[in-house]
Amino acid sequence: MAAGVPFAVGSDVGPFPHGTQAREMELMVEYGMKPVDVLHADLLNGAKLLGWSGRIGELRAGYLADIIAVRGNPLENITALRNVAFVMKGGIVYRRP
Repeated sequence: MAAGVPFAVGSDVGPFPHGTQAREMELMVEYGMKPVDVLHADLLNGAKLLGWSGRIGELRAGYLADIIAVRGNPLENITALRNVAFVMKGGIVYRRP
């Protein structure tokens, strides 16, 4: 982080079972990243590092987007990412409050 190396959060979380990726983000905070930087690593940096900027990573017309909403504010407490209340993938709602 001090050297300015960009971080990205990925679904290849290794030792965590699928569906528990929030733990990776919690560890990033635990080891020194600010929650806002963790969210950037998850939402923006991945798109940039994969060369997909302009297609993913933002809620914008014409972009591919999967959307979640959580109960709580992850900027105040990153563990709020464990409390997913709404899921939309490919324009189809799979979970709603």
